[in-house]
Amino acid sequence: MEAQLKKELSTSILKSTGHSGGGCISEGQSYDTDNGRVFVKINHKSQAKLMFDGEMASLDAILMTETVQVPKPVKVIELDTGGTAFVMEHVDMRGLSKRSKQLGERLADLHLHNQRLRDKLTNEQQTVGKGDGRSDVPVIDKFGFHVPTCCGYLPQENEWQNDWVTFYSQQRLQHQLNMVEQSCGDREARELWAQLQLKIPQLFADVEVFPALLHGDLWGGNVAECSEGPVIFDPASFYGHAEYELGIAGMFGGFGSSFYSAYHEKIPKALGFAKRNQLYQLFHYLNHWNHFGGGYRGSSLRIMKDLVK
Repeated sequence: MEAQLKKELSTSILKSTGHSGGGCISEGQSYDTDNGRVFVKINHKSQAKLMFDGEMASLDAILMTETVQVPKPVKVIELDTGGTAFVMEHVDMRGLSKRSKQLGERLADLHLHNQRLRDKLTNEQQTVGKGDGRSDVPVIDKFGFHVPTCCGYLPQENEWQNDWVTFYSQQRLQHQLNMVEQSCGDREARELWAQLQLKIPQLFADVEVFPALLHGDLWGGNVAECSEGPVIFDPASFYGHAEYELGIAGMFGGFGSSFYSAYHEKIPKALGFAKRNQLYQLFHYLNHWNHFGGGYRGSSLRIMKDLVK
């Protein structure tokens, strides 16, 4: 593997630094190269290339907004020995503590970036001599993403949709429930979903949703800080409702009150936020059910029961 990495990275040295990392999906290791220090993630699952291609596209998209720091992606490499490697910039990270408020501000900036871009271009088009109404970064007016991305190792359905409620209901919740059905055929989940589908549009009755670029899997294990500020990593990006991001953020801890205060100062909570937050957490409980088994069944059904009351 090391010989192949040297060749692909055009480096004469590839020296392990002793820094390692990884979660329940992939393993990682840092190396010094001729071109600086890199972090290499390796995964041996059959869909690893799809997963890493999606992660690379996600990091590229977030980088282009110039809002919140992410590791710069370098290359996805299919290994001759089997499996796939994803090479990215090494960032000296530590746990999020002093930069929590700053993360809230920068995450809000990420979520507002597409909307601000639209407003800027609209303003330029309406003002004579103020630019040509074009931008290097396109305004996205649909929900989805240009490549598949994986939340965990399961691919998400990112085909573009004009309507957020349709996208979220069908390409997120229905997709997860289809997988539950295939693996265990849960009758109670099926019956609750039949009721919940009818209720979802009501939760968005007075809400205008404009596509926001999302990290997509923003739990406490995917945030950190470095000397320059907060860092987010392991994204599963797509364009969706900004509120979606806060679903998993509230499930496993890791985000203090300063994070939420700073975020909501820029993006205030809209009416009905709490119910929609439950709806967004439902996706992640279903996704965990499909990844890790029936231990997450109870949480999934509890939310569905709450929402159909």
